[in-house]
Amino acid sequence: MRLWDDAAVPALAYGGAVSSRPSSSKARPAWWGGVFQTIVLPLLLALFAFVGTYWAGMHQPDARPLDWFAYALVLAGPVLLVFRRANPPAVFAGITVLIIAYVVLAYPYGPMFFAGLVALFSAVAAGYRLAPFVTVGVVFGWLALMQLIRFDFEIGVFSGLATWLSVTAVVIAAAELWRARRERQAQARAALAETERRRGSEERLRIAQELHDVLGHHVSLINVQAGVALYLMDDDPEQARTALTAIKQSSKDLLREMRSTLGVLRGVDEAPRHDPVPGLDQLDRLVADTSGAGLPVELDVRGTPRQLPPTVDLAAYRIIQESLTNARRHAGTATATVVLEYADDGLTVHVEDDGQGAAAAPPAPGGGNGLPGMRARATALGGTITSGPRDEGGFAVHAHLPTTGASS
Repeated sequence: MRLWDDAAVPALAYGGAVSSRPSSSKARPAWWGGVFQTIVLPLLLALFAFVGTYWAGMHQPDARPLDWFAYALVLAGPVLLVFRRANPPAVFAGITVLIIAYVVLAYPYGPMFFAGLVALFSAVAAGYRLAPFVTVGVVFGWLALMQLIRFDFEIGVFSGLATWLSVTAVVIAAAELWRARRERQAQARAALAETERRRGSEERLRIAQELHDVLGHHVSLINVQAGVALYLMDDDPEQARTALTAIKQSSKDLLREMRSTLGVLRGVDEAPRHDPVPGLDQLDRLVADTSGAGLPVELDVRGTPRQLPPTVDLAAYRIIQESLTNARRHAGTATATVVLEYADDGLTVHVEDDGQGAAAAPPAPGGGNGLPGMRARATALGGTITSGPRDEGGFAVHAHLPTTGASS
């Protein structure tokens, strides 16, 4: 979209097209700005200049009679305006030469000057200041001298020159204001585009974090249960069957949550999804799945449970899920404790285990994504989170998520 689509009058003066169809404009020459701006407007100016010059000649008997050359000079200005988009300063200079020739030949004063004003507006609005300003200054100084000599330094000459100088100043000021307005609009659009781009990046990061948490939790469960099934397949088929059932349920949950998360990217759902959004209402199931995968978990809820903002609810669930996943991977033979503390200002989450902690596993190359992801979730809500080995052994994660001002 062109920068001046929302205002037709300045766009017409500059030659910009009101239509915003970039596919067709790419194949057109640089001077083309649409039928009205490129053809109709110069034709209207040519007709006005022709009729006005003819009328002026009838009321200025002392001037040189109009001939074909005078009308050629009058009509050449609007013709040059057709190409003002391609090179505004050159068009303004050309029309200025035509005006000087018309004045030197002492033809009647008329509306041929309006083409010069349009060309001046176009040049200044396009960002060309020095050449138009110098040209205007030189031409006005020359015209003032010519007029004073021609009319024997009559006082009335100054009033006419002052009028044209005022009109020119107004045109220049309008062009500068229009150019500044275009620049502000361009900056606003650029800022909006940057904001949209940043929002898109943040959304992609959020979805990536969601997928990391979902995959890490369910794939870890599947891996543990698959190991149990392989180990007990011959000696205890019934227990192996239970492990395989758990694998089936975990894979089903994994597919459901991935489909729900990736559906945000596709954006093609015609009806709202009825899948439950992960939250603390599914915490009992998470504890049961983790306990069934070999890490006994004790859940302790303190305070009065209440409905939390969805962002806080999801963040708390994911932090607990990731903490238990890390404990199941690295703690070895251990037990875990999950404590939820409901307070007036927010929710506090404690996840601790008494296993071997982070020392049980070598650090992943470049660091893992679990702890940074939990930290990002907490800080995004204005909360805090700490994690590290316990003095008495094991690992602990403590997070505080404020509920005041949380987005719904």
